[in-house]
Amino acid sequence: MFNEEFRLEKPLRWAMIGGGRGSQIGYIHRAAAARDGLFQLVAGAFDINPERCADFGKNIGVDVDRCYSDYRVMFEEEAKREDGIEVVSIATPNKFHYEMCKVALEAGMHVVCEKPLCFTVEEAQELKALAESKGKIIGVTYGYTGFQMVHQVRKMIENGDLGDIRVINMQFAHGWHNTELEKNDPGLKWRVSPDASGPTYVLGDIGTHALYLAEVMVPGLEIEELMCTRQSFIASRAPLEDNAHVMMHFKGGAVGTLWASAVNAGGIHEQKIRIVGSKASIEWWDEHPNQLVYEVQGQPKQLLDRGHGYLYNEDPAVSANRIGCGHAEGLFESWANLYHRFALAMDAMNRGDNETLANLWYPDVNAGLEGVRFLENCVESADNRCKWITYK
Repeated sequence: MFNEEFRLEKPLRWAMIGGGRGSQIGYIHRAAAARDGLFQLVAGAFDINPERCADFGKNIGVDVDRCYSDYRVMFEEEAKREDGIEVVSIATPNKFHYEMCKVALEAGMHVVCEKPLCFTVEEAQELKALAESKGKIIGVTYGYTGFQMVHQVRKMIENGDLGDIRVINMQFAHGWHNTELEKNDPGLKWRVSPDASGPTYVLGDIGTHALYLAEVMVPGLEIEELMCTRQSFIASRAPLEDNAHVMMHFKGGAVGTLWASAVNAGGIHEQKIRIVGSKASIEWWDEHPNQLVYEVQGQPKQLLDRGHGYLYNEDPAVSANRIGCGHAEGLFESWANLYHRFALAMDAMNRGDNETLANLWYPDVNAGLEGVRFLENCVESADNRCKWITYK
């Protein structure tokens, strides 16, 4: 069971960039960070409009004097305070991530950033080196990886329950953008605009979620080569794709596919991972995140449920149940589990506790870097007539 008694000596003083009024993702960040009392929201650059920023901040309990319409000013002013911010979360359009992460690290902040971390591998490597030189943590919000049953899969694979891994099928294919909704939806408009979103739409927005889930589930998973095809079924979105298929060969002999789509008409979410081994297969679906479908060759299909004693509960990521089995836990709990681990990592870094850092799982800067690397390789393949390319 989750240990609700764990506390830091003082909550980490936390701020947000972006995530203001009407932002679904901003609310998720705040709800997750507040869940365990490890973070305290004390400041924010929620909106570039000063009046809206102050009004929103006041309404969620932030001192108006600590609501800033410019994140650089926030860092400068907070640095003057004895109780200034220690951590910042970045919930803005993609094009700002690299610059904001860099400035935050230079200002001595730990960072939690939306994905993709940046646009290029070179930028990601620079951020990683800067974080290491400053002794700071970068956490990346692959928010689905806080679900306990994702980590149950990892333990089952480590234990050999599935045998040798042969096939990994990944998909995140919803239908909500099946028409040109961006004409009246600014939140979608920037996602399909190259200057704001970067070199991809669905691959970066949702495809990397599915890929990172597979990387968490399958220890040591490394892509050897891939082939990508991508389409813009809504023509105005070109050159960004609203549908993509990726085929992968992994080191060790396993193969995989990834389908990322925003035009899967009728699809609600449809993020599923199926892993096929030489002994058994297992499947996880984020619309039913508390369960796994486990199929052993020659035996009846099994449904494994979160919270039961037959799971690998010695792993804290598996046993982090906030309520007992049978009750549905959801996305807010998954995100709260990530923020809990971000806090553990930041506290350990602050104390110089390298042993804890070495043994603590969380989506770190390397997760962000590898997501950007995947996107670069997919774009290279797709833009070269779906050529198979050696992964680099």
